[in-house]
Amino acid sequence: MRSTGRIMTGVAGAALLLGCVSGPAASQPDEGKRVLVFSKTAGFRHDSIPAGVEAVKQLGSGGGFTVDATEDAGAFTAQNLRRYDAVVFLSTTGDVLDEAQQTAFEGYIRHGGGYVGIHAAADTEYDWAFYGGLAGAYFQSHPAIQPATVDVEDRAHPATSGLERTWSRTDEWYNYRSNPRDRVHVLASLDESSYTGGTMNGDHPIAWCQNYQGGRAFYTGLGHTKESYAEPAYRQHLLGGIRWAIGDAQADCRPENGYRALFGGGSLDGWKQAGPGSFTLDDDGTLTSSGGMGLLWYEASDFASYSLKLDWKMAGADGDDNSGVFVGFPPSDDAWSAVNNGYEIQIDATDVPEKTTGSVYGFRSADLKKRDRALNPPGEWNTYEIRVEGERLRVWLNGVKINDFTNTDPARSLVDGHIGIQNHGADDQVSFRDIRIKELPGKGN
Repeated sequence: MRSTGRIMTGVAGAALLLGCVSGPAASQPDEGKRVLVFSKTAGFRHDSIPAGVEAVKQLGSGGGFTVDATEDAGAFTAQNLRRYDAVVFLSTTGDVLDEAQQTAFEGYIRHGGGYVGIHAAADTEYDWAFYGGLAGAYFQSHPAIQPATVDVEDRAHPATSGLERTWSRTDEWYNYRSNPRDRVHVLASLDESSYTGGTMNGDHPIAWCQNYQGGRAFYTGLGHTKESYAEPAYRQHLLGGIRWAIGDAQADCRPENGYRALFGGGSLDGWKQAGPGSFTLDDDGTLTSSGGMGLLWYEASDFASYSLKLDWKMAGADGDDNSGVFVGFPPSDDAWSAVNNGYEIQIDATDVPEKTTGSVYGFRSADLKKRDRALNPPGEWNTYEIRVEGERLRVWLNGVKINDFTNTDPARSLVDGHIGIQNHGADDQVSFRDIRIKELPGKGN
């Protein structure tokens, strides 16, 4: 199950100069990603803006992207915006762009540009509907600065994958005019019982991402205080959001609602190991395969029509690890029963097309061009959605559909069966997090 190919993506690694929008063109590199930090204010001005600008520049220096900073709205022309892979609205307030500048920015986003909104970016351009949709929600109010607990909902996105499931920190916690959950993919939310002044009835998104009218948009409500920009966890949060916005990291940023946890990082109740080997459960809620060939399967229930989501990553730097997600197999203590009676969605960067990542193992290759663009490299988290409706099985990788397979084998069936994750062998280490499912009406076709 090996070949000589390698699937690798990553952050551009060139050493790049820092600059400003008004700097001479000759001082700027011709290659690598570029980010514009925009911090114009027409209302309240945060004294943390200089620290934020400097932090983004430092993140760019270490992360392989050039950072320019400006408060001149004249930078928002179609020609100038084409230079940038993302624009960071750093605690902007009020009406900061005129009509022509708004039109240029809308065109930039629709042609694939990236947006990063930090804190008071939600307190900006209340009369510009396009911007409100891009940011995700508008600011309404805030209580006094105080400690609170952040619940990390998505632990695969690069902005939150390095965080614990709960994150305690001090900031100015925004309430929003509307709850964006139905429109965006929520990465983290506030536990309103952990502080005073929350007004969103216990469902309080605070960081999110979305694909918006052709572009990518990431917003975090964190970042009011100067101290935030020296905080390692916050800087990593911000870096991950920027990396996703500029396309250096991939993630599933479609809205996600209605799923229930089969494995949320704590108990393995309902799960059973079949065959040799096992999975190790770490303190941070990560399952990592060990030995094999075996299968950890969900014994408590079978499923008929559903969307299964789970996060996974390869441990080895070269991607030469192997695992998979099995669906549609009958209950058995024999791991080979799943191989012989179900279907495996493969995780393996080094095999032939019909047996590599995203394939229905041995039956149908993924769309390799789409798969390669959507795939994060070994050591970084990826998200599968595996949707089973009747005999049809579809696979999304980080929000991109990469496979569409229909079973026609009368000896197998996807209409009803169990799900499981494979521990392939002693030299294969693949990790999993947050296995969740949403049962769908009907059985499709």
